[in-house]
Amino acid sequence: MMIDLPDAPLDPRRKRLIFRSDHRGTKEMDLLLGSFARRHIAAMDEGMVDRFEALLELSDPDLYNWITGQEPTPVEWEGPLMDRLKAHRYR
Repeated sequence: MMIDLPDAPLDPRRKRLIFRSDHRGTKEMDLLLGSFARRHIAAMDEGMVDRFEALLELSDPDLYNWITGQEPTPVEWEGPLMDRLKAHRYR
């Protein structure tokens, strides 16, 4: 379950994932994944953190197209994390 806890203390792994999310290589994905990680990572359980870390290994073009609905998301990436990413609007 993910809820917004922006002031929760973060462990080193979560801090590292935020950094990786903010430094993807394309500005669009830096904004999208970086803002998502800052907003949601503190409330992710370990399984969701594992899933998010695996997602960060995927290519920016694929992720961007899945998140924005330009291409269908592969079945193996459907689920709560992708649903939350698709609903996320960076600010």
